[in-house]
Amino acid sequence: MTKNAAAVNKSQAIRDILAEHPQAKTSEIVALLGQKGIKVSDNLVYLVKAKGKAVKRRQKRQKAMANSRQAGIVNPVELIRAVKGLAERAGGLRQLKQVVDILAE
Repeated sequence: MTKNAAAVNKSQAIRDILAEHPQAKTSEIVALLGQKGIKVSDNLVYLVKAKGKAVKRRQKRQKAMANSRQAGIVNPVELIRAVKGLAERAGGLRQLKQVVDILAE
């Protein structure tokens, strides 16, 4: 291994390519990095893509939890049960949806 190859962070190079080309396929990323002289395997590209998606999923979940806390909803299961009870009183979920649609107009 050369001194230059040891200094390259392959995962960061993959993230950089994904930032420039978010819809790029794995083979395209490997080819682009190969043109830059960075040899990476398909598996490493798959791993970096999966970890990036996991981070986005975790952030989305945390944002949803923060919004529910901010709205005063401590337990989302209780909210779901309350909506279900409201739907039963409205005559079913379809009728509740119609009521909500009318209110949204």
